[in-house]
Amino acid sequence: MKIRIDPLDKLFSSYIRARDNVCQRCGSSGNLGSLQCAHFFGRARRSTRWDEENACALCFGCHQYFGSHPLEFVEWFKARLGDSFELLEGRMRITYPRPDKELLTLYFKAKIKELVEIQE
Repeated sequence: MKIRIDPLDKLFSSYIRARDNVCQRCGSSGNLGSLQCAHFFGRARRSTRWDEENACALCFGCHQYFGSHPLEFVEWFKARLGDSFELLEGRMRITYPRPDKELLTLYFKAKIKELVEIQE
């Protein structure tokens, strides 16, 4: 099943890539266009689809590697989040009503603006 990508997904991806700025696994710092937004719990899970802790920037190679080595991805992500991993897992299991996409859009636009201002 292919998950439809909407404008909020694109905005969320832009925010995660700008927030992390480099591949979180290998540290490669190519331009933001070479980074990808990697979700731990897939985008089909609406409860964590736009959760900032559920995503990080990975380069294409690391994203592909983890896609082929899911057990390593689990261990790496658990180590990355530490104690927060269990909280994220709990949020993933909750069934939420429809998310307020307009509010999320405003939030991520503001977060991107903050990052841009910090870099200037």
